[in-house]
Amino acid sequence: MILVNGKRGMTVDLLDRGFQYGDGLFETVAFSGGELAHWDRHMHRLEQGCLRLGIPTPDLELLRKEAQQLIKGEERAVIKLIITRGSGGRGYRPPIEAKPTRIVARYGWPAYPDEFAEQGIWLRLCETPVSINPRLAGLKHLNRLDQVLARGEWDDDQVPEGLMLDADGWVVEGTQSNLFIIKEGRLVTPDLSRCGVAGIMREVVIEAAAMAGIECEIGALSLESVKAADALFVCNSLIGIWPVRQLGKQLFKIDAITRTLQQAVGHT
Repeated sequence: MILVNGKRGMTVDLLDRGFQYGDGLFETVAFSGGELAHWDRHMHRLEQGCLRLGIPTPDLELLRKEAQQLIKGEERAVIKLIITRGSGGRGYRPPIEAKPTRIVARYGWPAYPDEFAEQGIWLRLCETPVSINPRLAGLKHLNRLDQVLARGEWDDDQVPEGLMLDADGWVVEGTQSNLFIIKEGRLVTPDLSRCGVAGIMREVVIEAAAMAGIECEIGALSLESVKAADALFVCNSLIGIWPVRQLGKQLFKIDAITRTLQQAVGHT
């Protein structure tokens, strides 16, 4: 089920800048337990992204009403929100008066095996780097070719995620998740000031760690540091937290801190 500017059965203009150039933003929201999880956080990130890209901010209350319209009668679902700069003639120059396109779509809940959260996952090291661009760092913009190429490197359902570095070799994130390592009782997660997506669940985990008295550092993270960690996990708004039991050929344990944080943020 998809609404385009509030209407069912509508299609996106082929001249829409989201389609032509990836000129826009998106949010992926989990609906479970009768609520749109972390809705206010998603809206804040979307609003900040629009400000940074110079796209007029959509009516956030209208987005909520349209999302609620699509989840009516559902027990669990995924809501994807897309805001583009709208249609504008040929060429990269943004239109002076943009008229954004608003898309709200409902998808079925992904059938991830319970064992991913309970027993941990196998994490692959990707060859494709994350492009470095501080002006876009943190944003969940529509340009996802880095992730498309990285995820196309393997075809094995038993390996659900890949770890991506930037062009300088620093660890950034998963193809669809953020990474945390645990070393000597404290968390470390990569700095995202040059590239990467500042995930909503990343934010939730950092706050949950603070509430639990667990130190969390945000900083540059090398692959060597990841391999030397006591434990690893990845997270996003749909999966919650997945412990990592294996990166390449290296095995990791699932520690008590990971379990504490899983319980704190909840299993989606």
